[in-house]
Amino acid sequence: MKLGRAPRTEAPPGVRPAFYALPPGGWRDYATLLHPPYTLWHLSYVIWGAALAGAHHYDRLAATLIAFFLAVGVAAHALDELQGRPLGTRISPGVLGALACLALGGAVLIGVLGAVEVSPWLLAFVAFGLFIAPAYNLEWFAGRFHSDIWFALSWGSFPLLTAYFVTAERLTAAAVLGAAMAFTLSLAQRTLSGRVRALRRRARSIEGTVYHRDGTVEDIDRRWATESDERALLLISLSIFVGGLAVLTGSS
Repeated sequence: MKLGRAPRTEAPPGVRPAFYALPPGGWRDYATLLHPPYTLWHLSYVIWGAALAGAHHYDRLAATLIAFFLAVGVAAHALDELQGRPLGTRISPGVLGALACLALGGAVLIGVLGAVEVSPWLLAFVAFGLFIAPAYNLEWFAGRFHSDIWFALSWGSFPLLTAYFVTAERLTAAAVLGAAMAFTLSLAQRTLSGRVRALRRRARSIEGTVYHRDGTVEDIDRRWATESDERALLLISLSIFVGGLAVLTGSS
């Protein structure tokens, strides 16, 4: 059964809105806001892009990582939290808006400086990033850009292609193949995360029983329904990061 995109509602009382969410309040809200496993996942595509490009400009890689951390890790997630409080943080709307504007502005500034240093064509990547962050997370145009396909393109293929171009100053078949990898992995991420988000935030209760052939009986609850998918998400995020480091180091 297809659950579809979860509405913008907080998790039921006593249920964390995400497996990495900390108890609400204070600095914990800001840590939760970063969506640590997913931010690491998408920043890993930056490392993959630089590694696939072959040439090593670690200063450019560092700048690209900072830019995408600001744009995706901070700005996009702050805008997402403004749109219905899916994480249930206590960060005020004004602070969330300021975080989004400052972080996105910082990412754009890095991109513009990169265009001066690398190539004016980099401005096309900057323009796309400046548009898609609010268009996706604030669901502009009746949510037309808030879909699995746009997620995979924007948070999967786009970081990899940007890092590749910043490093190689051109796009090749290797960049396209790498972007396809990031696209399909991001779709896999959405498949797993969409289900567990829906179960955490929409399901009032989860009940049932599994009767195994050996006679054992296993109760079904919320943890049973989400634990495997969430463990897979965490392990995949770590493996993509380590894999990117391995390719980057091996091509040195």
